[in-house]
Amino acid sequence: MSQLAFEARYYPRRMTSQAVDADPRALAADIPPNMLVHLTELAARRGLATESWFVGTEISRQQIDDPTLRVSYRQARTIIARGLNAMREPALGLLIGRNETIGSFGLLGLAMMTSRNFGEAMRAGIENHKICGSLLDVDVTTVDPHTVAIQAWPRFGETELLPFLCEELFASSLTIARELVGSRWVPSRIELTYPAPPHADEYAALFRCEVHFGAQHNRILVDSAWLEYPLPGYNPLTSRQALALCHQQLRGGSRSDEIVGSVERLLRSRLREHPRLTEVARTLHLSERSLRRKLADSGRIFREIHDRVRAERAFELLHAGQLSVAEIGIELGFSDPREFRRAFKRWTGMPPQLARRSMR
Repeated sequence: MSQLAFEARYYPRRMTSQAVDADPRALAADIPPNMLVHLTELAARRGLATESWFVGTEISRQQIDDPTLRVSYRQARTIIARGLNAMREPALGLLIGRNETIGSFGLLGLAMMTSRNFGEAMRAGIENHKICGSLLDVDVTTVDPHTVAIQAWPRFGETELLPFLCEELFASSLTIARELVGSRWVPSRIELTYPAPPHADEYAALFRCEVHFGAQHNRILVDSAWLEYPLPGYNPLTSRQALALCHQQLRGGSRSDEIVGSVERLLRSRLREHPRLTEVARTLHLSERSLRRKLADSGRIFREIHDRVRAERAFELLHAGQLSVAEIGIELGFSDPREFRRAFKRWTGMPPQLARRSMR
């Protein structure tokens, strides 16, 4: 497949632009501009001007060097998409990710370096990934008794930037893991929902493990034996201090926003079980009434959150193309395919078959 054909297949610009523009969360300026800094610095080293990437975004190239600046998802997405178009580098995400170091993560890098073991460092990185400007939602999940996975989801159900963002996330995770425990560290497997790009061989060369494209998840699988690997830089006091500062940065949002994030993460991990509000509240050690009130304080209701998480996961699975519509419904907790089709049309205004065709 040519690079142009790859972009046409993976980057359904019209659908994703509408999805972002329609979601008010994409307008909240709460993302550190780390990714924009990495991208523009690489462009500068190649002699490319980047000022035009910022036109109409209400921020400038100079402003992103301010450590206090926060940008919205829509601003970041616009600038990155323009950068990808200007640089025409097929493996740009891999290139940026593998050139990052643990120092690129600032306070979070310090917290990870001084953790007791690799598992604690990994959890610290995942729990605080948003302070590094991540545009993906990231979590850790247990796959089986011997395997854990760092799993990522595209926000707002979009797929335009997914290959680039996954490349950057997993390549930087690999680089940092090898900084922490040594160059012999390799993942068990990489799984990605999008089909193999023209530069797929570069994935295998970098990760030195099986890479599965067209999978049901975007994740990097790790042998759980690595979790107990002791880190030479362990310093409990420094680690606690660095984590406390990371948590302060995360608390830029309200407690209500934190509870929304907790509900979203729990729903994602249990979609197949179709969890009810009562079950979610119990898992979060809250009464049903308290959970309703906390969500209401953030202007949200449980059903809206549940529907959005299901819709985003449905788009991801439809894009992956490995499951039938009925099987996707089961993954989302629907026992009857007709119920899933009706729900999907209610969420998106189109039947799932049409949505799948629009992604090809």
